Amino acid sequence: MTTPLVSFEFFPPKTEAMEETLWASIEKLAPLNPQFVSVTYGAGGSTRERTHSIVRRIVNETNLKAAAHLTCVAASKAEVDEVVREYWDAGVRHIVALRGDMPEGPGTPYKSHPDGYANGAELTAGIKAIAPFEVSVSAYPECHPDSSNWDADIDQLAAKVDAGADRAITQFFFDNELFDAYRERVAKRGIDIPLVPGIIPVHSFKQVKRFADMCGASVPDKLAARFEGLETDEEQRRLVAAAVAAEQVADLEKRGVDRFHFYTMNRAELVYALCRLIGLKPTTEVAAAA
Repeated sequence: MTTPLVSFEFFPPKTEAMEETLWASIEKLAPLNPQFVSVTYGAGGSTRERTHSIVRRIVNETNLKAAAHLTCVAASKAEVDEVVREYWDAGVRHIVALRGDMPEGPGTPYKSHPDGYANGAELTAGIKAIAPFEVSVSAYPECHPDSSNWDADIDQLAAKVDAGADRAITQFFFDNELFDAYRERVAKRGIDIPLVPGIIPVHSFKQVKRFADMCGASVPDKLAARFEGLETDEEQRRLVAAAVAAEQVADLEKRGVDRFHFYTMNRAELVYALCRLIGLKPTTEVAAAA
């Protein structure tokens, strides 16, 4: 049986305590030899410096392959290109290219910068024109809220592939039937880059429900029922979260999935357990660079 490929996503911490948690999580997950680890980029570039700092530290202090998120919203091409060159100079060779949400937040009608990249496809092409980065892009098993229909949505993914995208990572989902249906749509369109399911452990149902509402992802009633009444019972909530994520990942494996992208929320324990579940074992190598 082929060992699955995994990748982990982190976000820039806002406080010193959160930063300690982030680096403890990176240290815990590093021995699992992920394909890469990515660091998110806030709306309108709001976390640019923090994202850059974390990515640079991962490159300099660990053996992990760092992928920097980059959006093109509310920025000119010159500003975005400057960030791309900064990443290349810092030793980053992988970018997760995203259109991004407006600074006012999800739900605000998107408007491209008059001198900027219009969408993820243009951003991908711009990145590839600067340097031979590996580029991951986004995909939406439940159709992007801004897409008028499925044909338009898949057209956007196809445009990103034509621009040079190397892989597509999906928005998180909880119904694996949605992912299967999406894979079929993508395959019929002739898109053959790796399509990696994004998995989010439910550390906090309230938080995940808020994320889902913002991005247009659905939360099944049966999932809500499993967390009902556990708001103040952290131990039981953790057990239920582990069971839910384990069931989803195991079922995806049965459907032939051998790549997973975990939205860690900067917490390692549950993601580490899921990786062990699918057969990953820690190596004896130390994560820190020699």
